[in-house]
Amino acid sequence: MEKYNYLIVGSGLFGAIFAYEANKKDKKCLVIDKRSHIGGNIYTENIEEINVHKYGAHIFHTNNKEVWDYVNQFAEFNRYTNSPVARYKDEVYNLPFNMNTFNKLWGVFTPEEAKKKIEEELKEVNIEEPKNLEEQAIKLVGKTIYEKLVKGYTEKQWGMKATELPSFIIKRLPVRFIYDNNYFNSEYQGIPKGGYTQIIEKMLEGIDTKINYDYFDHKEELDNMCKKIIFTGPIDRYYDYCFGELEYRSVRFETEILDMENYQGNAVVNYTEYEVPYTRIIEHKHFEFGTQPKTVISREYSDKWNKDKEPYYPINNEKNNELYMKYKELADKDDKVIFGGRLGQYKYYDMDKIIEEALKCVRNELNG
Repeated sequence: MEKYNYLIVGSGLFGAIFAYEANKKDKKCLVIDKRSHIGGNIYTENIEEINVHKYGAHIFHTNNKEVWDYVNQFAEFNRYTNSPVARYKDEVYNLPFNMNTFNKLWGVFTPEEAKKKIEEELKEVNIEEPKNLEEQAIKLVGKTIYEKLVKGYTEKQWGMKATELPSFIIKRLPVRFIYDNNYFNSEYQGIPKGGYTQIIEKMLEGIDTKINYDYFDHKEELDNMCKKIIFTGPIDRYYDYCFGELEYRSVRFETEILDMENYQGNAVVNYTEYEVPYTRIIEHKHFEFGTQPKTVISREYSDKWNKDKEPYYPINNEKNNELYMKYKELADKDDKVIFGGRLGQYKYYDMDKIIEEALKCVRNELNG
């Protein structure tokens, strides 16, 4: 017997926003999540009075005022600006690549000098049409920056040689000829004071929610309880991998509490040499300008994915995109289910884009 208008599988941003907006329109919703907590990958856990980003650094940034105003209903945001640094052996550089980076690398002071230096390096390699990521990166920033700050990090991130990766992955590499360490060139940016979990808690207030509850363990029962499903898990899993498995990269974290006030002086430090096994270290207290006597750090390792690991980054190469389109064709004919989020739509989304997608889904489904 149908008890709910909507079953929402997954309590991350997409699912929680849909549930919140549907609930406002008096639609009866049930939200389930297979994890032991709500919030999906934006979940933050309080450890030693520090809000720890359990699934990697989540820095909110957007140019969309509607999105910014929307998320600010649920939390007050601080003025955090993402300014990561890159460590290569015993050298430290500012990211994104900007005049501070170029000055440290080459001793140049003006944009003209920096551009001239990059042009000199490009003349040496003579790449017209980049055939892979390595050639594309060298064409964008020259050989020195590529070898110190791009090559090792990228090969760790994707588990492949840069010469085997497609060029499009790095086409939007930010390069700025100004002294500006702000990684995101976004009008609005910050971290919610008190962490992200409170946002999802407020969205799901008064809505039936179950954690530690896997949809596929209760599929028949759940399907019979609802008119429609909002599914934010992997689309190929929903259709029982009938066309084959979509591929992802996974990430794993080693988190430590340290009996010191400040470990690395920055929220995010990238380790760009291949010989260091982790891609970056996150020191969580710096997201909220913390002054706690202890600190919590997470070493982040890019990881080969299998079905027992968390899927993080869709591998949107030609083979996987073609496979996804087969699943999408099935989904487009399916009146029972709507797919959302990075797993349901097999696309990597920043948080603001997830909110845009969720609000678009709400408009199409609830306001039609």
